[in-house]
This record gives sequence, C-alpha cells and structure tokens, in this order.
Amino acid sequence: MKLIVGLGNPGAKYARNRHNIGFMALDRIADVHGFAAWKGKFQGSVSEGRFGSDRAALLKPETFMNNSGQSVQAAMKFYKIDAGDVIVFHDELDLAPGKVKCKTSGGHAGHNGLRSIHAHIGADYDRVRMGIGHPGHKDAVAGYVLRDFPKADEGWLDDVLRGISDGAADLVRGDTGRFMNAVALRVAPPRSGTGSKGPQKPAEAKPQAASAKPATPEPEAEAQSPLQKLMDRFR
Repeated sequence: MKLIVGLGNPGAKYARNRHNIGFMALDRIADVHGFAAWKGKFQGSVSEGRFGSDRAALLKPETFMNNSGQSVQAAMKFYKIDAGDVIVFHDELDLAPGKVKCKTSGGHAGHNGLRSIHAHIGADYDRVRMGIGHPGHKDAVAGYVLRDFPKADEGWLDDVLRGISDGAADLVRGDTGRFMNAVALRVAPPRSGTGSKGPQKPAEAKPQAASAKPATPEPEAEAQSPLQKLMDRFR
C-alpha cells in the first residue's frame, strides 16, 4: 500500500497556482488510472485505486500548505503504513520549469508543506520534486508561488502531468528510473531523424553537393569503352 500525497491549497482561488502543482499531478493520476471518486477524509480529499496489483491512496491535504503534515499523519495511521510508503509530489523552486526529480529523505529546503510533513512523520519519505523555476529573489517567492501558471507554461505543464501519470505505476513499484523515463518521453520526446543537430547537416551538405555538380561527367566516363578512354588520353 502506498500513500501518494500532492501538496497544494484548497479552493478554486488556488487551483491553478504554481504552489498547487502537486494537486494537479494527483488529479491527472486519478483521472487517467480510473481511481475512485474523491472523498473527504483525513482533513483532505482521498481517492483510492490500483496500479495492477499494487494498491494506492491519493491524498490532497486540505489543511492549507502549512499544516499538510496533519493530514498525512492521519492517513498513515488509518492505512497502517510508515514514512517509507509515502510519496509526496510538490513544487520545487530550485528546479527549472518542466524539470522533475525524485528524492528520498533529506531536508525540506524551506518548503512549508514539507516542513509540516517533516514535523509530523519525519524525513524518511519519498518526494517527486516538480520544477516551477525561481522568481529571482527570495522576497518575491510568496507572490510567485501563489500566482497562476501563465498560458505560456501550459504546454510544458501538460507534458509533465502526462509523464507523471504515464510513470505512476513504476513509481509505486519503486522503479524511479522507469518513472523518470516516462516523464522524459513526454517532456523531451525523441525526434524523428537526427535530432536537434539535424537541420544543420543538410545546410552543410548543400555547398558540397553544389560544388560537386560540375564534376558529374563521371557517370558518362564510366559508360565509355576502353578504346574511347585510351583515345581521350592523347587528345
């Protein structure tokens, strides 16, 4: 049994905030994998389901970010699990937008949701750090995370959420490598052809092809008879 927690703030006012990317991830997982309808429980919203034979509960704490640990602790007691069975999705200022990284234990880096979880269950849980970028100055952080994602970010945001949903079953099984690969395939899918350097190669080849054109008598020379070739030598 795994408890998958998404961090955010409750209510329509905060729904599209950068700080709520954890909620967004869980909503996408629940929708794509056919989890049960959300129910009010553990001071939050819960949806239960399976990834194959693996059971999981999705939890969106509704205590507001600063008290997320209360909800997580209550759910853990109900499901009789320890911190090692908890996976937390949260926004990460220190990662560029669209970047995703996995981490086990460690500090909370000043994130109020993680700080609260640390206080209630300790640090030995897994995290999925979802990059939202940094506003550039610490005094601007509060306003930045509590603002909606701009339209310009919708493309990469949707790719990240799709990738997380694609790899959720692998994450629950503990295969973070496959999970990260699923995210990468959405965020930076392999291109057909030669990739980012591809367009440069034809451009380099064109001058060579153009300079080669005057030398195209070669096919005709191959068609000449040995006698004609010998006569050409003495012209």
